Amino acid sequence: MPIGRPTIIELEPVPLADTELVARLFRALGDSTRLRIVELLLEERELHQMEIVRRLGATQARVSEHMACLTWCGFVETRTEGRKTLYRVANRQVRGLVERAKRFLEQNEAQIASCRRIDPTRGEN
Repeated sequence: MPIGRPTIIELEPVPLADTELVARLFRALGDSTRLRIVELLLEERELHQMEIVRRLGATQARVSEHMACLTWCGFVETRTEGRKTLYRVANRQVRGLVERAKRFLEQNEAQIASCRRIDPTRGEN
């Protein structure tokens, strides 16, 4: 890691209230790039990082940062095959979580899409 750049993880777990842990869970998937990565892995089962980069049209550095977050938070795991590192969803409950969120949206899409508090760039703060 370059000098002066903060790490994205803590070496020792920080004790947090359950509500803060749940909020962090949602923030981990609350980034559209991370969610797209999870959805790709759910569709394809396993992908090399450069394939994820290619499919997202994102930089390798950006995808690497997101993969580190997803891996550290337990959404994604790695498997080495020769010199390749392959990524896959770490827990089958992740699929259920994403599917339940989509089902929730079936009845609440308009409200979520128009919420100005989640994305202040779309309206007033």
